[in-house]
Amino acid sequence: MKSLLEKLAEFTTWLIPGMGVKRWLLIILLGTTLLGVGLGIMLLEIYRTAPDTWWLPALSTASLRFLPRPLRVIIFGGLGIGLVLFGILELNRAIIKPFLRPGDRVATAVRSHRQRGRGPRVVAIGGGHGLAALLRGIKPYTNNITAIVTMADDGGSSGRLRQELGILPPGDIRNCLAALSSDEALLAQLFQYRFGNGNAGLDGHSFGNLFISALADITGSFESAVAESGKVLATQGQVLPSTLHDVRLQADVRLPHTDSQVRIYGESQIPMSNGKVRHVWIEPENPPAFPQAIQAILAAELIVVGPGSLYTSILPNLLVPDLMHALRASRALKLFICNVATEKGETTGYNSGDHIRVIEEHISDRLFDVVIANRRYEGKIPATIDWVRIEPGMEEEYSVYAADLVDNLYPWRHDSTKLGQAIMDIFQERTGPLVE
Repeated sequence: MKSLLEKLAEFTTWLIPGMGVKRWLLIILLGTTLLGVGLGIMLLEIYRTAPDTWWLPALSTASLRFLPRPLRVIIFGGLGIGLVLFGILELNRAIIKPFLRPGDRVATAVRSHRQRGRGPRVVAIGGGHGLAALLRGIKPYTNNITAIVTMADDGGSSGRLRQELGILPPGDIRNCLAALSSDEALLAQLFQYRFGNGNAGLDGHSFGNLFISALADITGSFESAVAESGKVLATQGQVLPSTLHDVRLQADVRLPHTDSQVRIYGESQIPMSNGKVRHVWIEPENPPAFPQAIQAILAAELIVVGPGSLYTSILPNLLVPDLMHALRASRALKLFICNVATEKGETTGYNSGDHIRVIEEHISDRLFDVVIANRRYEGKIPATIDWVRIEPGMEEEYSVYAADLVDNLYPWRHDSTKLGQAIMDIFQERTGPLVE
């Protein structure tokens, strides 16, 4: 059982500015007061006109007429307000309890929801597991999140569905929907479940990919399937494809230990070449962007690009011309997040400055206001990769925010909590503290 102090602390949470509760409490109290005035007038009329019977003395005792009038006002007014507030609190708890997670308090859940609803409008651009980690990090701060995801994926389950069903690749979309889910403990795990060997025709497929594919067939469009999947997972924000066009990624790669160059077709084949990527592009080169993605960029207060595979997750989005035009026109604060570690077959030997220069060479523009880079190089990482270190002197050319962003269990990945905190620190420093 909760102590009296705990109950009082929970109640006072409802009175914090921004909860959207006090105005309705005042209306309820006003209505209750008017009801009490009406009841008082009726009792006064009874006192004046009713014959002197046995129940009048009892009524006088119950109404505390033997006490001074100011004291009676305080007693009855205090009891009335207390009962009204207690009833409202218990009614709210009874209504909201089925939707609360175990251990959550009603007032805390409402306050958190209100704060996230007033959070900044954030657009996150990328793909793969890096974008999903970013979304997990920023969703505690805002519900106004739009993830714009690359549609160039052609490997694994997504590639097979793309080839067999002619559907756009759902894999990165699925990861982002799961990351934004309000209940990652169960539903998101189901969405991420991958069938193992021995399941005829299903081996290697994830449940979420099949779910989105089935919904696309039922609803008649890929974008509708993604929207409905978001409703099923109760996502805090929306996930949008960068384009609905069937785009393919191509690259010119210089082979190791030679000056010869080959052309690689397909996003999944680029890391397998083990060469140095010279240039990437999408076919067709001018696919139309998804209109809602453009709208989200133009309305954003904060745009975050990365982390993720430089050539196969980040650049395919920036190579959609309409999206780049919207990014240039946007007045939002634009951040680029460097990877914690290099990626074999893509960024071997790269530092943070190399990542930025590759993007600027491909888009022929300087886009970002701040570069976020990891400064902690501790922990055991696979032998095939290395740390992405901050380039010496980079601070003279770019605005660099360096912080410990490493996941303690998987040091080659970003820690979602640390990354989200770093992003919001930068945003609040540039725009002022969020209103609570």
